[in-house]
Amino acid sequence: MDEYTKENLELWNELTPIHAQSDFYDVEGFKKGRCTLKSIELEELGDVSEKSLLHLQCHFGLDTLSWARLGAKVTGVDFSDEAITLARSLSEETGIKADFICSDIYKLPDVLDEKFDIVFTSRGVLTWLPDLKKWAQIINQFLKPDGILYIFEFHPFSCVFDDSSDVTELKVRYSYFHASEPVRWEAEGDYTDKDAEVSHPSYEWTYSLSDIINALIGVSLKIEFLHEFPVCFYQATPIMEFDEAGWWRIKGDNVPLTFSLKATKL
Repeated sequence: MDEYTKENLELWNELTPIHAQSDFYDVEGFKKGRCTLKSIELEELGDVSEKSLLHLQCHFGLDTLSWARLGAKVTGVDFSDEAITLARSLSEETGIKADFICSDIYKLPDVLDEKFDIVFTSRGVLTWLPDLKKWAQIINQFLKPDGILYIFEFHPFSCVFDDSSDVTELKVRYSYFHASEPVRWEAEGDYTDKDAEVSHPSYEWTYSLSDIINALIGVSLKIEFLHEFPVCFYQATPIMEFDEAGWWRIKGDNVPLTFSLKATKL
């Protein structure tokens, strides 16, 4: 395990119990029947009844289990043993059938031999991947012929802006373009709790929208659509405002904050 993956694993093992207790994830609400999937995901992916679904980088499985509640036969994968232990516990406690595998996704072919109707990945996961081309190869390997990849994710353009706690306007601070070495971020709370005590740094990679699309084209996946939205699933910068539909937005809706993509294996 390289030093970046090791540090990120320690971070996510540390974050899992913080997230499990947070209002952001609202685990108790989920246990009572709350669906954690966003309206965009539900509308664009559609009916998943009786379809096999592989959820990559599933964290502790709330979205995975939400798809299972909607009738999918789900398998969730994450490299955090703490997260997978919690996911399995939630599956057992709620009676929602699901398989959870603790694995780095790049090593997943060593422990999983199955093809899926759907590969699903969503909300803040691509930044943790050191090799996007290999990621695309993994997706292609696990899709059935005519299988679907669905992504709902941060728009890379939204990540160039200053996110300091005292920022009052949009200012470009970070590069839009990929670099081979990751950016090291020191622990300053957590997106679920700004005051959380977190001791581990994170190492994250930046990918442009063209990097993502070209990685998928490179394994001969057919892009069915690419959609861009002026909404975000959490407050990524202080200038975002919360709307009545449960989205965070920047006034004027002039900046793409998230995107969705659907691709098919030919």
